Amino acid sequence: MSILLPPRKNGSGELIPDSVKQIVIVGANGAGKTRFAKALAESLGDNAYRLSALTALMDRDYFDNIPSSVDSQWSAAVHGDRLHSGSNLQLDRVMALLLHDEMLNLIGYKIHHAANPDAKLRSTRLDKVISVWQELFPDNKVLIESGKFLFTRGDEAEEYSAMKLSAGERAVIYYLGAILYAPRGCVVIVDSPEMFLHPSITQSVWNRIEILRPDLRYVFVTHDLDFAASREGAAMVWVRDFDPRTLTWQYELLPHSSAISEELYMTIVGARKPVLFIEGDGVHSIDSKLYPLIFKDYTVQSLGSCNKVIEATRTFNDLNSLHHMASRGIVDRDRRDQHEVEYLRSKNVMVPNVAEIENILMLEEVVRTVASRRGKDENKVFDKVSRAIITQFEGELKQQALQHTRHRVKRTMECRIDGRFSSIGMLEKHMVSLVHEINARGLYENFCRQFREYVNLGDYSGVLRVYNQKSMIPGSNVASLCGLQTKDDYVKAIINILREDGSDAARIRQAVVHCFGLDERPLAKEECVQGKKSKRKQ
Repeated sequence: MSILLPPRKNGSGELIPDSVKQIVIVGANGAGKTRFAKALAESLGDNAYRLSALTALMDRDYFDNIPSSVDSQWSAAVHGDRLHSGSNLQLDRVMALLLHDEMLNLIGYKIHHAANPDAKLRSTRLDKVISVWQELFPDNKVLIESGKFLFTRGDEAEEYSAMKLSAGERAVIYYLGAILYAPRGCVVIVDSPEMFLHPSITQSVWNRIEILRPDLRYVFVTHDLDFAASREGAAMVWVRDFDPRTLTWQYELLPHSSAISEELYMTIVGARKPVLFIEGDGVHSIDSKLYPLIFKDYTVQSLGSCNKVIEATRTFNDLNSLHHMASRGIVDRDRRDQHEVEYLRSKNVMVPNVAEIENILMLEEVVRTVASRRGKDENKVFDKVSRAIITQFEGELKQQALQHTRHRVKRTMECRIDGRFSSIGMLEKHMVSLVHEINARGLYENFCRQFREYVNLGDYSGVLRVYNQKSMIPGSNVASLCGLQTKDDYVKAIINILREDGSDAARIRQAVVHCFGLDERPLAKEECVQGKKSKRKQ
């Protein structure tokens, strides 16, 4: 049976074919995901089966507005005089149902065994729950004693009740038990499948549950973007907005494409702000600490290498008709010439007027701001820092010129060698001609003259633009001059100033923005407006 999703603002609703067994609903906070899932459940009627670990582990009195399908199973059992309704927790009710079915199975076995000694004890839902739960938590064991669940861990002999399990362990028992009571062929709607679960186990839990009940279709409402991306073959529904007056939604089905990663899809839906792709690892890199505080109107996403940033920015902007949000990238200038820089900027990849991220921290206004903040004479501090860096650069001038020459030769070769040649002889002839055309020695001498001029003129900005040297900050002694101990202390001082968001932060932010060739306008907000205009035109 095809599933008709709730209506859009224009009245249309997306139809999910029967061949799609999983639907993942994602979106920013407040976009209306939960309401969307509730409307979907209502449209499915008795064919919907809702699960929520949050309501299962908490007192139902606090969650009367979030119905669960386990309650209907419990009500049917109680109505048939099979159970006594003594607990308000859905987890307890699931466990009671499992134990009750186990008891019925044992009674049935004794009756049949009396008439047929060869009768075998059949496997029950409880057996399946225990087997999978111990598979997911291999150090734990489950015991059934006097009609109660008891647990042990590792070699410990002490037994304890389910109430002493972690919230994640109890959530898994709930999910495993509840899913086994789902009517055949129904649509299981799971609110926050990652709730209480450690990221390392979330995917395994749901992979195992789907194996337990392959006859079911699953709808996941999640904030866990890694989990969402792991649901291979799922229909990815991006809920963008909800209109409470018309009870309609603005949502999109994210297309499957090999040209863009699931991670990037998830970035699209993770926030409502434009996206800024940067280099670095997202945790330890200076980029990930600095840029979110400089470009506050962006959702900053670390992608690692510069090539990934460039490709992600290109691909994301190719999908502008889908998300209507501007995106940009930032890569270090490194040894790129002005032609390369202008090309990248034309593709919405920002390139600073300094060689790398460390050089941004050495911008004149940044150094002056930190020195002033630390009660130092900013003129004296910057004078000493600038002279130290220029002197350090002068000592490495030829080495730096050689590195720039290597980069220019490599780039030229990459661009010019990519031709079509009908024979190896033509390729060899072309390569020989390139050697003379490139003139590596001439390039090297030009770089040496240019760099020597920076030194002679005391051109601090020029040096920062071409000087790639990770040891620049400690080599300049800027931390000590500002009254700090180490390079890390200096970086932390800059980050702390930006977090405070006062006048000193504005001074640093202006210097960094200017370093990218941008003015002080609220760039992201303007781009959002342009995105909305382009959307209206469509």
